[in-house]
Amino acid sequence: MVLLLNHVLMREPAATERLARQKGRVVLVQWRTFFVRFLITPAGLLDLAAADGVADLSLTATDEAATTIAQSLLRGDKPAIRIEGDVQLAADVNWLVDHVRWDVEDDLARIVGDAPAHTLGLVARRMAQVLRQFAGGVAASAASRDAGGTVP
Repeated sequence: MVLLLNHVLMREPAATERLARQKGRVVLVQWRTFFVRFLITPAGLLDLAAADGVADLSLTATDEAATTIAQSLLRGDKPAIRIEGDVQLAADVNWLVDHVRWDVEDDLARIVGDAPAHTLGLVARRMAQVLRQFAGGVAASAASRDAGGTVP
């Protein structure tokens, strides 16, 4: 996971510059009983922090159900997160979430070539669109049901 995150960060100089300013800081990310502590390196990348390291920033997913988190991600929404700790570090992490994206198609093109990677990218984007529409429909049905309305 750390290698993938660093791969994505290395492709965005603005991201590594932001993180380099936060070198030595520790970010704790957790959901239920699962957690990981990231140490920000002087190069603006991530490493695993010591298990007993004190977090400068804690990000805790507040939704207990993985399906709820998955549905919000599929809709393109951020899941509900409780944030505790350093405000500037939280702002920098939020900027990363909003601006840094993994260009899977570009990485895939290095392995299989441009045309197949582009085709796979189109298929993946279409599947993601269908999943977002489905997640939106499920959420609308649940909201209607909770409100006592009828489901169309």
